[in-house]
Amino acid sequence: MTSNEATAPASHRAGSRATSRDVARAAGVSQAAVSLVLGDKWRGRVSAGKAEAVRAAARDLGYRPNLAARSLRTGRTRTALLVVPALTTEFFARVFTGAARVAADHDFGVVLYPSPEGTGPARDPFDSAAAALDGVIASSMAADALAALRTAGLPLVMLDSDPDDRAAFAVVNLDIADGVRQLTTHLTGLGHRRITHLAADVDSWTFAVRARALTDALAGVPDATLRRQPTALNVDAGLRAAHAALTAPGPRPTALLCDDDIIAAGACKAVRRLGLRIPEDISVTGFDDLALALAVEPELTTVRLPAEEFGEAGMRALLAVLDGTPADAATLPVTLVPRGSTAPPPDGAHNAARPGGS
Repeated sequence: MTSNEATAPASHRAGSRATSRDVARAAGVSQAAVSLVLGDKWRGRVSAGKAEAVRAAARDLGYRPNLAARSLRTGRTRTALLVVPALTTEFFARVFTGAARVAADHDFGVVLYPSPEGTGPARDPFDSAAAALDGVIASSMAADALAALRTAGLPLVMLDSDPDDRAAFAVVNLDIADGVRQLTTHLTGLGHRRITHLAADVDSWTFAVRARALTDALAGVPDATLRRQPTALNVDAGLRAAHAALTAPGPRPTALLCDDDIIAAGACKAVRRLGLRIPEDISVTGFDDLALALAVEPELTTVRLPAEEFGEAGMRALLAVLDGTPADAATLPVTLVPRGSTAPPPDGAHNAARPGGS
């Protein structure tokens, strides 16, 4: 028997619903402290150690506060809306997982709302968003879906968005520009100078940052040539874009830098269909480090984005805004993952070495 079981009332041990009094007894604090901690208003009033003891006791006892009664008292629904462009990759599913994990620790619920067309306008998912929600977390790729929600005056946290967005109460970003710089340094370090950017044809802050960062990173590389080939965010479009890039007039690129792992998967298909080899003839890179990056052969050099941590940071920022605490702009680091899809170019001095990456 655990200490919490030993101190829980007999009625709860018999299977009845735990109360805040049960949690207070198990944690060795007052009911007022339990209310402060589980209402996320404990800072400066309850010690961190006691707050953790309350949360642990609540978990052990299976305690769930009466959210309906709390909503009537506070005027809050304890519900946040997460707006994403689509659920076509696991990236946004992992963002949701992170946001929901933090939300659950604060007795919040998260409603996931993918824009029906992936990107572009979407109808208000609620008849009255202001009445149904406490706040919104949204990806910049789904910005057009926010028109109805912005007019509701709800606290808004933007993900992967312009830090100067005045409509947002807070902005949480991934260091996308640094990820592009890492990829560019990796390719130029291998000797690549003819690089084609398979650029996502989406009007979004994050993809504009990628294009700008790549241009800037290659600006100081002698003899570097950068071309761009726009593409939609799917495998077939990536295939067509890569085919066009590899068969265009002039010297063939030695590397395809793709805005997304899905585009890169299509690029790999195009390379093979042209009778070329990866990475001996063409190097290919992705972005995101989706499961797909390990499914292609050779495995894809890409940039790993911490999706769950991203969702967690977005939810914490929204909770801070709701608590009246200024939420500082946050930027999460990203990581280059070199794999077998990149190697020195065929005309490079070190091309005899077998493909780069682990």
